[in-house]
Amino acid sequence: MNDFSRTYSGGASMDMSVDAGLRKFMLGVYNKMGLGLLLSAAIAYAVGTYPPLTQLVFGTPLLFVVQWGPLALLMGSMFFMRNPSPTGSAILYWAIVTLIGASLSFWVVMATSGQAVQRIGGGSLSVDFGTIAQAFVITAGSFMALSVFGYTTKRNLMPMQNFLFMAVFGAIALGLLNMFFFQSGMLELLLQFAVLLLMAGVVAWQTQALKVTYYQIAGDQRSMAVMTNMGALNLYIAFVNMFQIILSLLGSRE
Repeated sequence: MNDFSRTYSGGASMDMSVDAGLRKFMLGVYNKMGLGLLLSAAIAYAVGTYPPLTQLVFGTPLLFVVQWGPLALLMGSMFFMRNPSPTGSAILYWAIVTLIGASLSFWVVMATSGQAVQRIGGGSLSVDFGTIAQAFVITAGSFMALSVFGYTTKRNLMPMQNFLFMAVFGAIALGLLNMFFFQSGMLELLLQFAVLLLMAGVVAWQTQALKVTYYQIAGDQRSMAVMTNMGALNLYIAFVNMFQIILSLLGSRE
């Protein structure tokens, strides 16, 4: 809290909204995130529409790498990247983007085949490319609004950090319990809305955190390069999670 107040008040003499250095840094984060989304979309489409790639990902043990690889990389980075380098953080970012892109091909396969998938608690879900496009537009608009809020608000969002991380882990735990024990469609729906709200909070908080961090590391090119990669990764993950939840809510249910 003191660090936040000191950093924020230290920059009070300048208008952050027109600070050229801050603007360049934030654009770098958003550009990297945008490239990550573009690469993920390309990989998802290729895997979802080219049968040999579809079979490779969904018909071999590679499926487990695609499913659990991003989480394993994130957890591993907490222990093995205590002082990440620009190269190491960039490799982490693009590796996770690639794996998540392959996992997103699940939606492309569903849209291409026209087949519905069974949902937890009964019923089925189906999507088409129109639904995917609609979900992306809604996610992009929501993300933009939340990020602008995080960038411009005078409210201190830093205390949200611990709550958001604890809540996300709690939602994951409840999701796993629901999957293996309860199998309740209503609980699944409530969890989706809860995670959607949590990801919205992450976007706003992370945007403000990036702005504050910039004034702490400005001039340190190494730290700024690392923060560009890690900031893009956090926002990318939040965007993808929001997109998949919105897509699931928009999909046709039977």
